[in-house]
Amino acid sequence: MSREKKFKEIVSRYCDVEPKDMKNGFRFREDLGFSSLDFMSLLGELEDEFDVELEENKVMNILTIGDALGVLDELALVG
Repeated sequence: MSREKKFKEIVSRYCDVEPKDMKNGFRFREDLGFSSLDFMSLLGELEDEFDVELEENKVMNILTIGDALGVLDELALVG
């Protein structure tokens, strides 16, 4: 399963949008209805699932699905 597909499946656990309907431009708060707690829980789950450590300075810039995927891709290249 691709990283993007797995990521969207995880995100879908926190909202009412199916993975197949998610667009990279969707914003976590405004479009998907995430609370701050939802977002922090998601980050923890992503760290566990993808075996990465998300740095605070990068997390602060994540507003959309595409932003998050970009950070995961960057960490995959480094790791």
